[in-house]
Amino acid sequence: MSSTTRPAPTVGFDLDMTLIDSRPGIRACYLELSARTGTHVDADLAVTRLGPPLAEELAHWFPAEEIEAVADLYREIYPAYAIAPTLALPGAREAVAAVREAGGRAVVVTAKYEPNAKLHLAHLGIEPDAVVGGLWAEQKAVALREHDADVYVGDHVGDVRGARAAGARSVAVASGPCDAGELRAAGADVVLADLTAFPAWLAAYRDGEGDTEGRDAARA
Repeated sequence: MSSTTRPAPTVGFDLDMTLIDSRPGIRACYLELSARTGTHVDADLAVTRLGPPLAEELAHWFPAEEIEAVADLYREIYPAYAIAPTLALPGAREAVAAVREAGGRAVVVTAKYEPNAKLHLAHLGIEPDAVVGGLWAEQKAVALREHDADVYVGDHVGDVRGARAAGARSVAVASGPCDAGELRAAGADVVLADLTAFPAWLAAYRDGEGDTEGRDAARA
């Protein structure tokens, strides 16, 4: 192994559209929310813009004074409608395993309500060392610093901002609503097409190589 080998890293991962494809489950949850509230939510549109906090999406459909109560209802019904239909994205389990095999720690930091995030991971058999929910964009830096994360992996420009605010290396995957060009423009250090490329990138990173590997692996 190279004399420039980096120490075992702590790697943070976003959840929705980074580790999991939650679109089918979230769509089902929005349809049920519409049925229970009598308010139309375009579930197909909503799932194209996953990433920001729930309240931001609900603001498109509900008046401000109703958002808190509707968000509580959404989170309450979420386990019954959103967990089973959600799948792990290609390479998700292998990416977390690669961190563990390198002697590092894997931490999920997400804007999702933490109990529901944990339900997803347990259902899919993905076992990070820690899960922190309820944090978006630059707020994620709080958890990333707390866990001394060297790298943060996410699919959204908000994830890039969170990584940079924490002083962590931003590895972006073009598996969510933001394309490769947007992720690069936001300041991602590396852009990968998806997590299947992550173990090779991690091995190269640990060997002290630069960030060129994977930078052009995804195309807008």
